[in-house]
Amino acid sequence: MSVQTWTFLIVGLSFTLYLYIAYRSRAGSTSEFYVSGSTVHPVHNGMATAADWMSAASFISMAGLISFMGRDGGVYLMGWTGGYVLLALLLAPYLRKFGKFTVPNFVGDRYYSQTARLVAVVCALAVSFTYVAGQMRGVGIVFSRFLEVPVNTGVIIGTGVVFFYAVLGGMKGITYTQVAQYCVLIFAYMVPAIFIALMMTGNPIPQLGFGGTLADGSGVHLLDKLDGLGAELGFAAYTSGVRPVLDVAAITMALMVGTAGLPHVIVRFYTVPSVAAARSSAFWALLFIALLYTTAPAIAAFARTNLLETVKDAPYSEVPSWFKNWEKTGLLKFTDKNGDGRIQYYNDKNTDPDFLARATAAGWQGNELTIDRDIIVLANPEIARLPNWVVGLVAAGALAAALSTAAGLLLVISTAFAHDFVKCAVKKDITEKGELLCARIAAGAAVIIAAYFGINPPGFVGEVVAFAFGLAAASLFPAIIMGVFQKRMNREGAVAGMIVGVVFTATYIIWFKFVHPERNHAAHWWFGISPEGIGSIGMVLNVVVAQIVSRFTPPPPADVQDIVDRVRIPRELRKH
Repeated sequence: MSVQTWTFLIVGLSFTLYLYIAYRSRAGSTSEFYVSGSTVHPVHNGMATAADWMSAASFISMAGLISFMGRDGGVYLMGWTGGYVLLALLLAPYLRKFGKFTVPNFVGDRYYSQTARLVAVVCALAVSFTYVAGQMRGVGIVFSRFLEVPVNTGVIIGTGVVFFYAVLGGMKGITYTQVAQYCVLIFAYMVPAIFIALMMTGNPIPQLGFGGTLADGSGVHLLDKLDGLGAELGFAAYTSGVRPVLDVAAITMALMVGTAGLPHVIVRFYTVPSVAAARSSAFWALLFIALLYTTAPAIAAFARTNLLETVKDAPYSEVPSWFKNWEKTGLLKFTDKNGDGRIQYYNDKNTDPDFLARATAAGWQGNELTIDRDIIVLANPEIARLPNWVVGLVAAGALAAALSTAAGLLLVISTAFAHDFVKCAVKKDITEKGELLCARIAAGAAVIIAAYFGINPPGFVGEVVAFAFGLAAASLFPAIIMGVFQKRMNREGAVAGMIVGVVFTATYIIWFKFVHPERNHAAHWWFGISPEGIGSIGMVLNVVVAQIVSRFTPPPPADVQDIVDRVRIPRELRKH
């Protein structure tokens, strides 16, 4: 069967499974809609958290970023993985013990302020909408290639599926759907990785093949081969980094603390019946996440090696079918600048005299190939000439990753509106039925807005998601961490810190990405820190402003300080 037939079959079966699960586990109360009635088993919640966590950025974009950036792309791997550890160990058990459904609810009660609650709602919505834009772009890319429809049509199809099981099922439907989606996405990610590792290095374990020698008998290590291929084309060595150290540290920090402030991940720890179960599900989630995250660098190296060997000075008339198929999507573009009918893919910004002389002697007149970073994982099985069913399986896995996270984010958006805004601030006497209706209407409206962002995304999937993490780092994380560990932090300090942090970070991102995109490079960045890493500076500003303001304003009431003690200090120690 053809790639398209396999894709229709596997994606169709997986979608049927998701919709069936959503229908059978649909929510009948606000408790089930928001937190699945707090009855989910820790292992199931760990799988659902992993699926919620591993978005299109993890499945589609992370290996693509590492593939093109080499060692510099490792910041995404370190930041996202380290951030989950931070969340699991430092925040999740305390927030679960506090007992509130949402981050804005925690902020509102901890800081005894409706203003703080509303600021947290705005921050949660900004983070969630930015994040969901990346997921919808990922959905559009998958459908664009494998179902041979325009990207915009692909976004609309994916939006319809998310609308059904997020609006109908709520957290209860999403949880069990995400368990199935995790099984699909991890199988889809590992199968081609094992195939290619075996083909290229003779080792079926991708993580070991990544550091091993090639199976062609040359005795050359894979990474040495990749460094050599890159050097021939004027690129920096794959194992070297070109980003400033400060920017690498800033991006890693922003991703790490932003992770710990993501509202759609935090709410997952309320779906289990106890604090002990929350800790257990955090362990299982980390184990499930590690399977994909430790494989991503291997996939990046395999794909980059195969890609360079395929397109390096190749005659355009002889390129394989996958090249022409991806050209149809507009995500892969070839422009024959010197008219010789061959593909010159190289770093035309390299100023090394020896390389320039070699490029001139070869008649090169500029790089002729443009590759969207988000296609690397999806195109990888085709580049490696794997069976067509593997290509279809990867498409299903990518959709599972994007849709699982999109559903979790849409639930956060609907909950923030219905529970934290309508019930807690506007209409406190609203009935449970009315609140559930508001949540579903908000989820429906959020789906439409998410579709717009998917059609008009502000960047690569991973890049867009990095912006969301930066906003979370600069706004929600400091308020949560100070709320748990600092009794003296009051409402005035928390509100001032959140506003300063999120406004500064959002302004910086908008300035360099939308107002002056031509200045979006290190020469114009403040202290050499990119928009992806500026959330770490926003976090520092948040903490500094909050500390200063809290020192010049009244302390929290005694009952609030007692709540902080009860959440953080074990019962046995409080007796003493």
